[in-house]
Amino acid sequence: MRNKNLLRVAAARFISRAGGEAAFFVGIWGKAAYDFHATPAQIAVLMGTLSIASIVGTVLSGVLVDRYDARRVLMVAEAFFVPITLAFLFATGMGQLTVLAGLLGFFGAPVMTAAASFAPFIADEDTPIETVNAWIEGASSSSFVIGPAIGAVLVTLVGLNGIWIFDGLTSLAAVVLVWRVTLRPAERPPQERSRPFAELREGLRYTYAHRALRYPILLGTATWLSFGAFSALEPLFYRDVLHTGVATIGWMNTLFGAGMVAGAWLFTRLPSRFSSARGLAYVCSAVGLGALAYVGTRLVPVVAIGSIVWGVIIGVADVLLRTRIQASSPDELVGRIAGASQMHRQAGELLPLALAPALAAQFGVQAVLIGGGLVLFVVALLTLGEAAAVDRLPVLRATRAVGLLSANDEPVSPNP
Repeated sequence: MRNKNLLRVAAARFISRAGGEAAFFVGIWGKAAYDFHATPAQIAVLMGTLSIASIVGTVLSGVLVDRYDARRVLMVAEAFFVPITLAFLFATGMGQLTVLAGLLGFFGAPVMTAAASFAPFIADEDTPIETVNAWIEGASSSSFVIGPAIGAVLVTLVGLNGIWIFDGLTSLAAVVLVWRVTLRPAERPPQERSRPFAELREGLRYTYAHRALRYPILLGTATWLSFGAFSALEPLFYRDVLHTGVATIGWMNTLFGAGMVAGAWLFTRLPSRFSSARGLAYVCSAVGLGALAYVGTRLVPVVAIGSIVWGVIIGVADVLLRTRIQASSPDELVGRIAGASQMHRQAGELLPLALAPALAAQFGVQAVLIGGGLVLFVVALLTLGEAAAVDRLPVLRATRAVGLLSANDEPVSPNP
């Protein structure tokens, strides 16, 4: 791999997100469910606050990326992230934990938007955009392997507070790595810079007006809607259905992350027809079925296998979804379109939180999680007609399936 910029971005993404996954799955969920004995409604409020703050941060960060570039936005956001994650050391109740989660979401959103905007500006002739996305998503998914596992080890050896220190250190490491990244200059049409909110409206208007963008973003929204119930209920699935400890959340999500890494690699080995909009529809329907494999039983070994299978499918879906969106995004709008996509993701995770606690009280935690997967399976298949129409449209950037591994057939070192 000769693209040093790609390796640095992938390394920064892996390291930063490893800390973030440890902090989220084991730190926030563990502290809420096990230390503060939170109810489904309290966790729903916690996750709702996180999602709303993330939406606000995402909307603003898309404009910032287009104005100042992904590198600068990521570095500044990671720097702000450090004192916020350290503040979790002093949380003493669900109220404080919820407020801090909101701050974490607001300043974490620019990191996600910036990371989603690098590919068009570090791709080159030797590493086309599909390869860049596969490496970044593969490295990012690798954080699921190491992050929750580190969280499980830290909570076992030193307690939950050790996770927040680890998370802060990983953000600082990401700043150092991205510092040396150089980006291709954006090809922007000559125009006067408008006000930020005018730029925001321009990005949203372009996104919704173009079918090739609107379809993957809305299908992605349906996918994240099915995950919304998991945000509120997954830690309770482990506590109340499987009757396991907090460390199990970390270990299971490590297996899930391993599946996502395999899925990102698998995407590059699939025939080119899978990169189509119809391919995306089929993959998203498979995501719904994968959720059933994960939460369909009360047997921990089966849950472990299901987490790997679900991770593989989501790993394919993540790379395919991002590639489809970037293929139709002009340079001057990459950040705002990525921000719109991220906003839809956060909104999709937010909306089910209003219903999940009540549904869980009525039907049970496990039944609600299974229902979310079934709904996605059906909805994704119902979009196949629109997907066929999208596949007949032209795109700005050619897409094709390409190799993820280097010439010596060794995976890239885990580091985003």
